[in-house]
Amino acid sequence: MKINSLSLISTLAVLTCASTANAGVIADFYVGGMVGAGGQTLFTKDNHDNSTSRLLGAIAGMDIPVFRIEAEYNYIDSSDLNTNTAMVNAYFKVPSTIILPYIGGGIGMVFNGDHTITSGGIDTKYDIKTTAAYQGMLGATIDILAVPLKFDVEGRVLYAPDIYKVPGTNITPDMMEYNVRVKMRYIF
Repeated sequence: MKINSLSLISTLAVLTCASTANAGVIADFYVGGMVGAGGQTLFTKDNHDNSTSRLLGAIAGMDIPVFRIEAEYNYIDSSDLNTNTAMVNAYFKVPSTIILPYIGGGIGMVFNGDHTITSGGIDTKYDIKTTAAYQGMLGATIDILAVPLKFDVEGRVLYAPDIYKVPGTNITPDMMEYNVRVKMRYIF
C-alpha cells in the first residue's frame, strides 16, 4: 500500500509541476509565413495605374494576451512592379476563444525593387529607392486547439510615398498596395 501511495503522490507532483511550467509564460514567440493577392495602384498628381499583385512573406513575433508585435518581410510582385518591404507591426486583439478579431498598424520601408513601363515597344525601368511605408490591417486569428499553429486571415492597405523619381521631372509616384493574405504561425 505504501508503494502505491508513493507512486500516486509522485505522479501527481510531476503532473502539477508540468502543468504549471507554462502557466507563468506571458508571451508566445512565433515564426511563420504568408501568401496573399490583391491590387496595387501607382499614382501621381495627374494619373494613376492599377494592377493586380501577389506577395510572399515571412514573420517573427511575440504574442501576449491582448497585443501582438511582429517583424515581417514581404516580396510584392505585380505585372510591372516588384519590390520588398520590411515592417514592424503592432496588433490589438479582441479577447475571444477560437476566432480572435484584431486591428493593427505597421511602419517600415519599401526597398530594392523596380518599376518597368512599356511605351511604344520600349521598356523603361525605374529603380525603387528605399522609402518609408505605412500600413493598416484588419483580420481574425483562427486558433487550432492542442496544436501549436495559428492561422490569420486579414485585409491590408500599405502606402509608400515617393518610391522613385522620374529623371528630368518632379514626378515621384506613390504606391498603394491593398491585399488579402493568409498567414500561418508556428508557436514555440
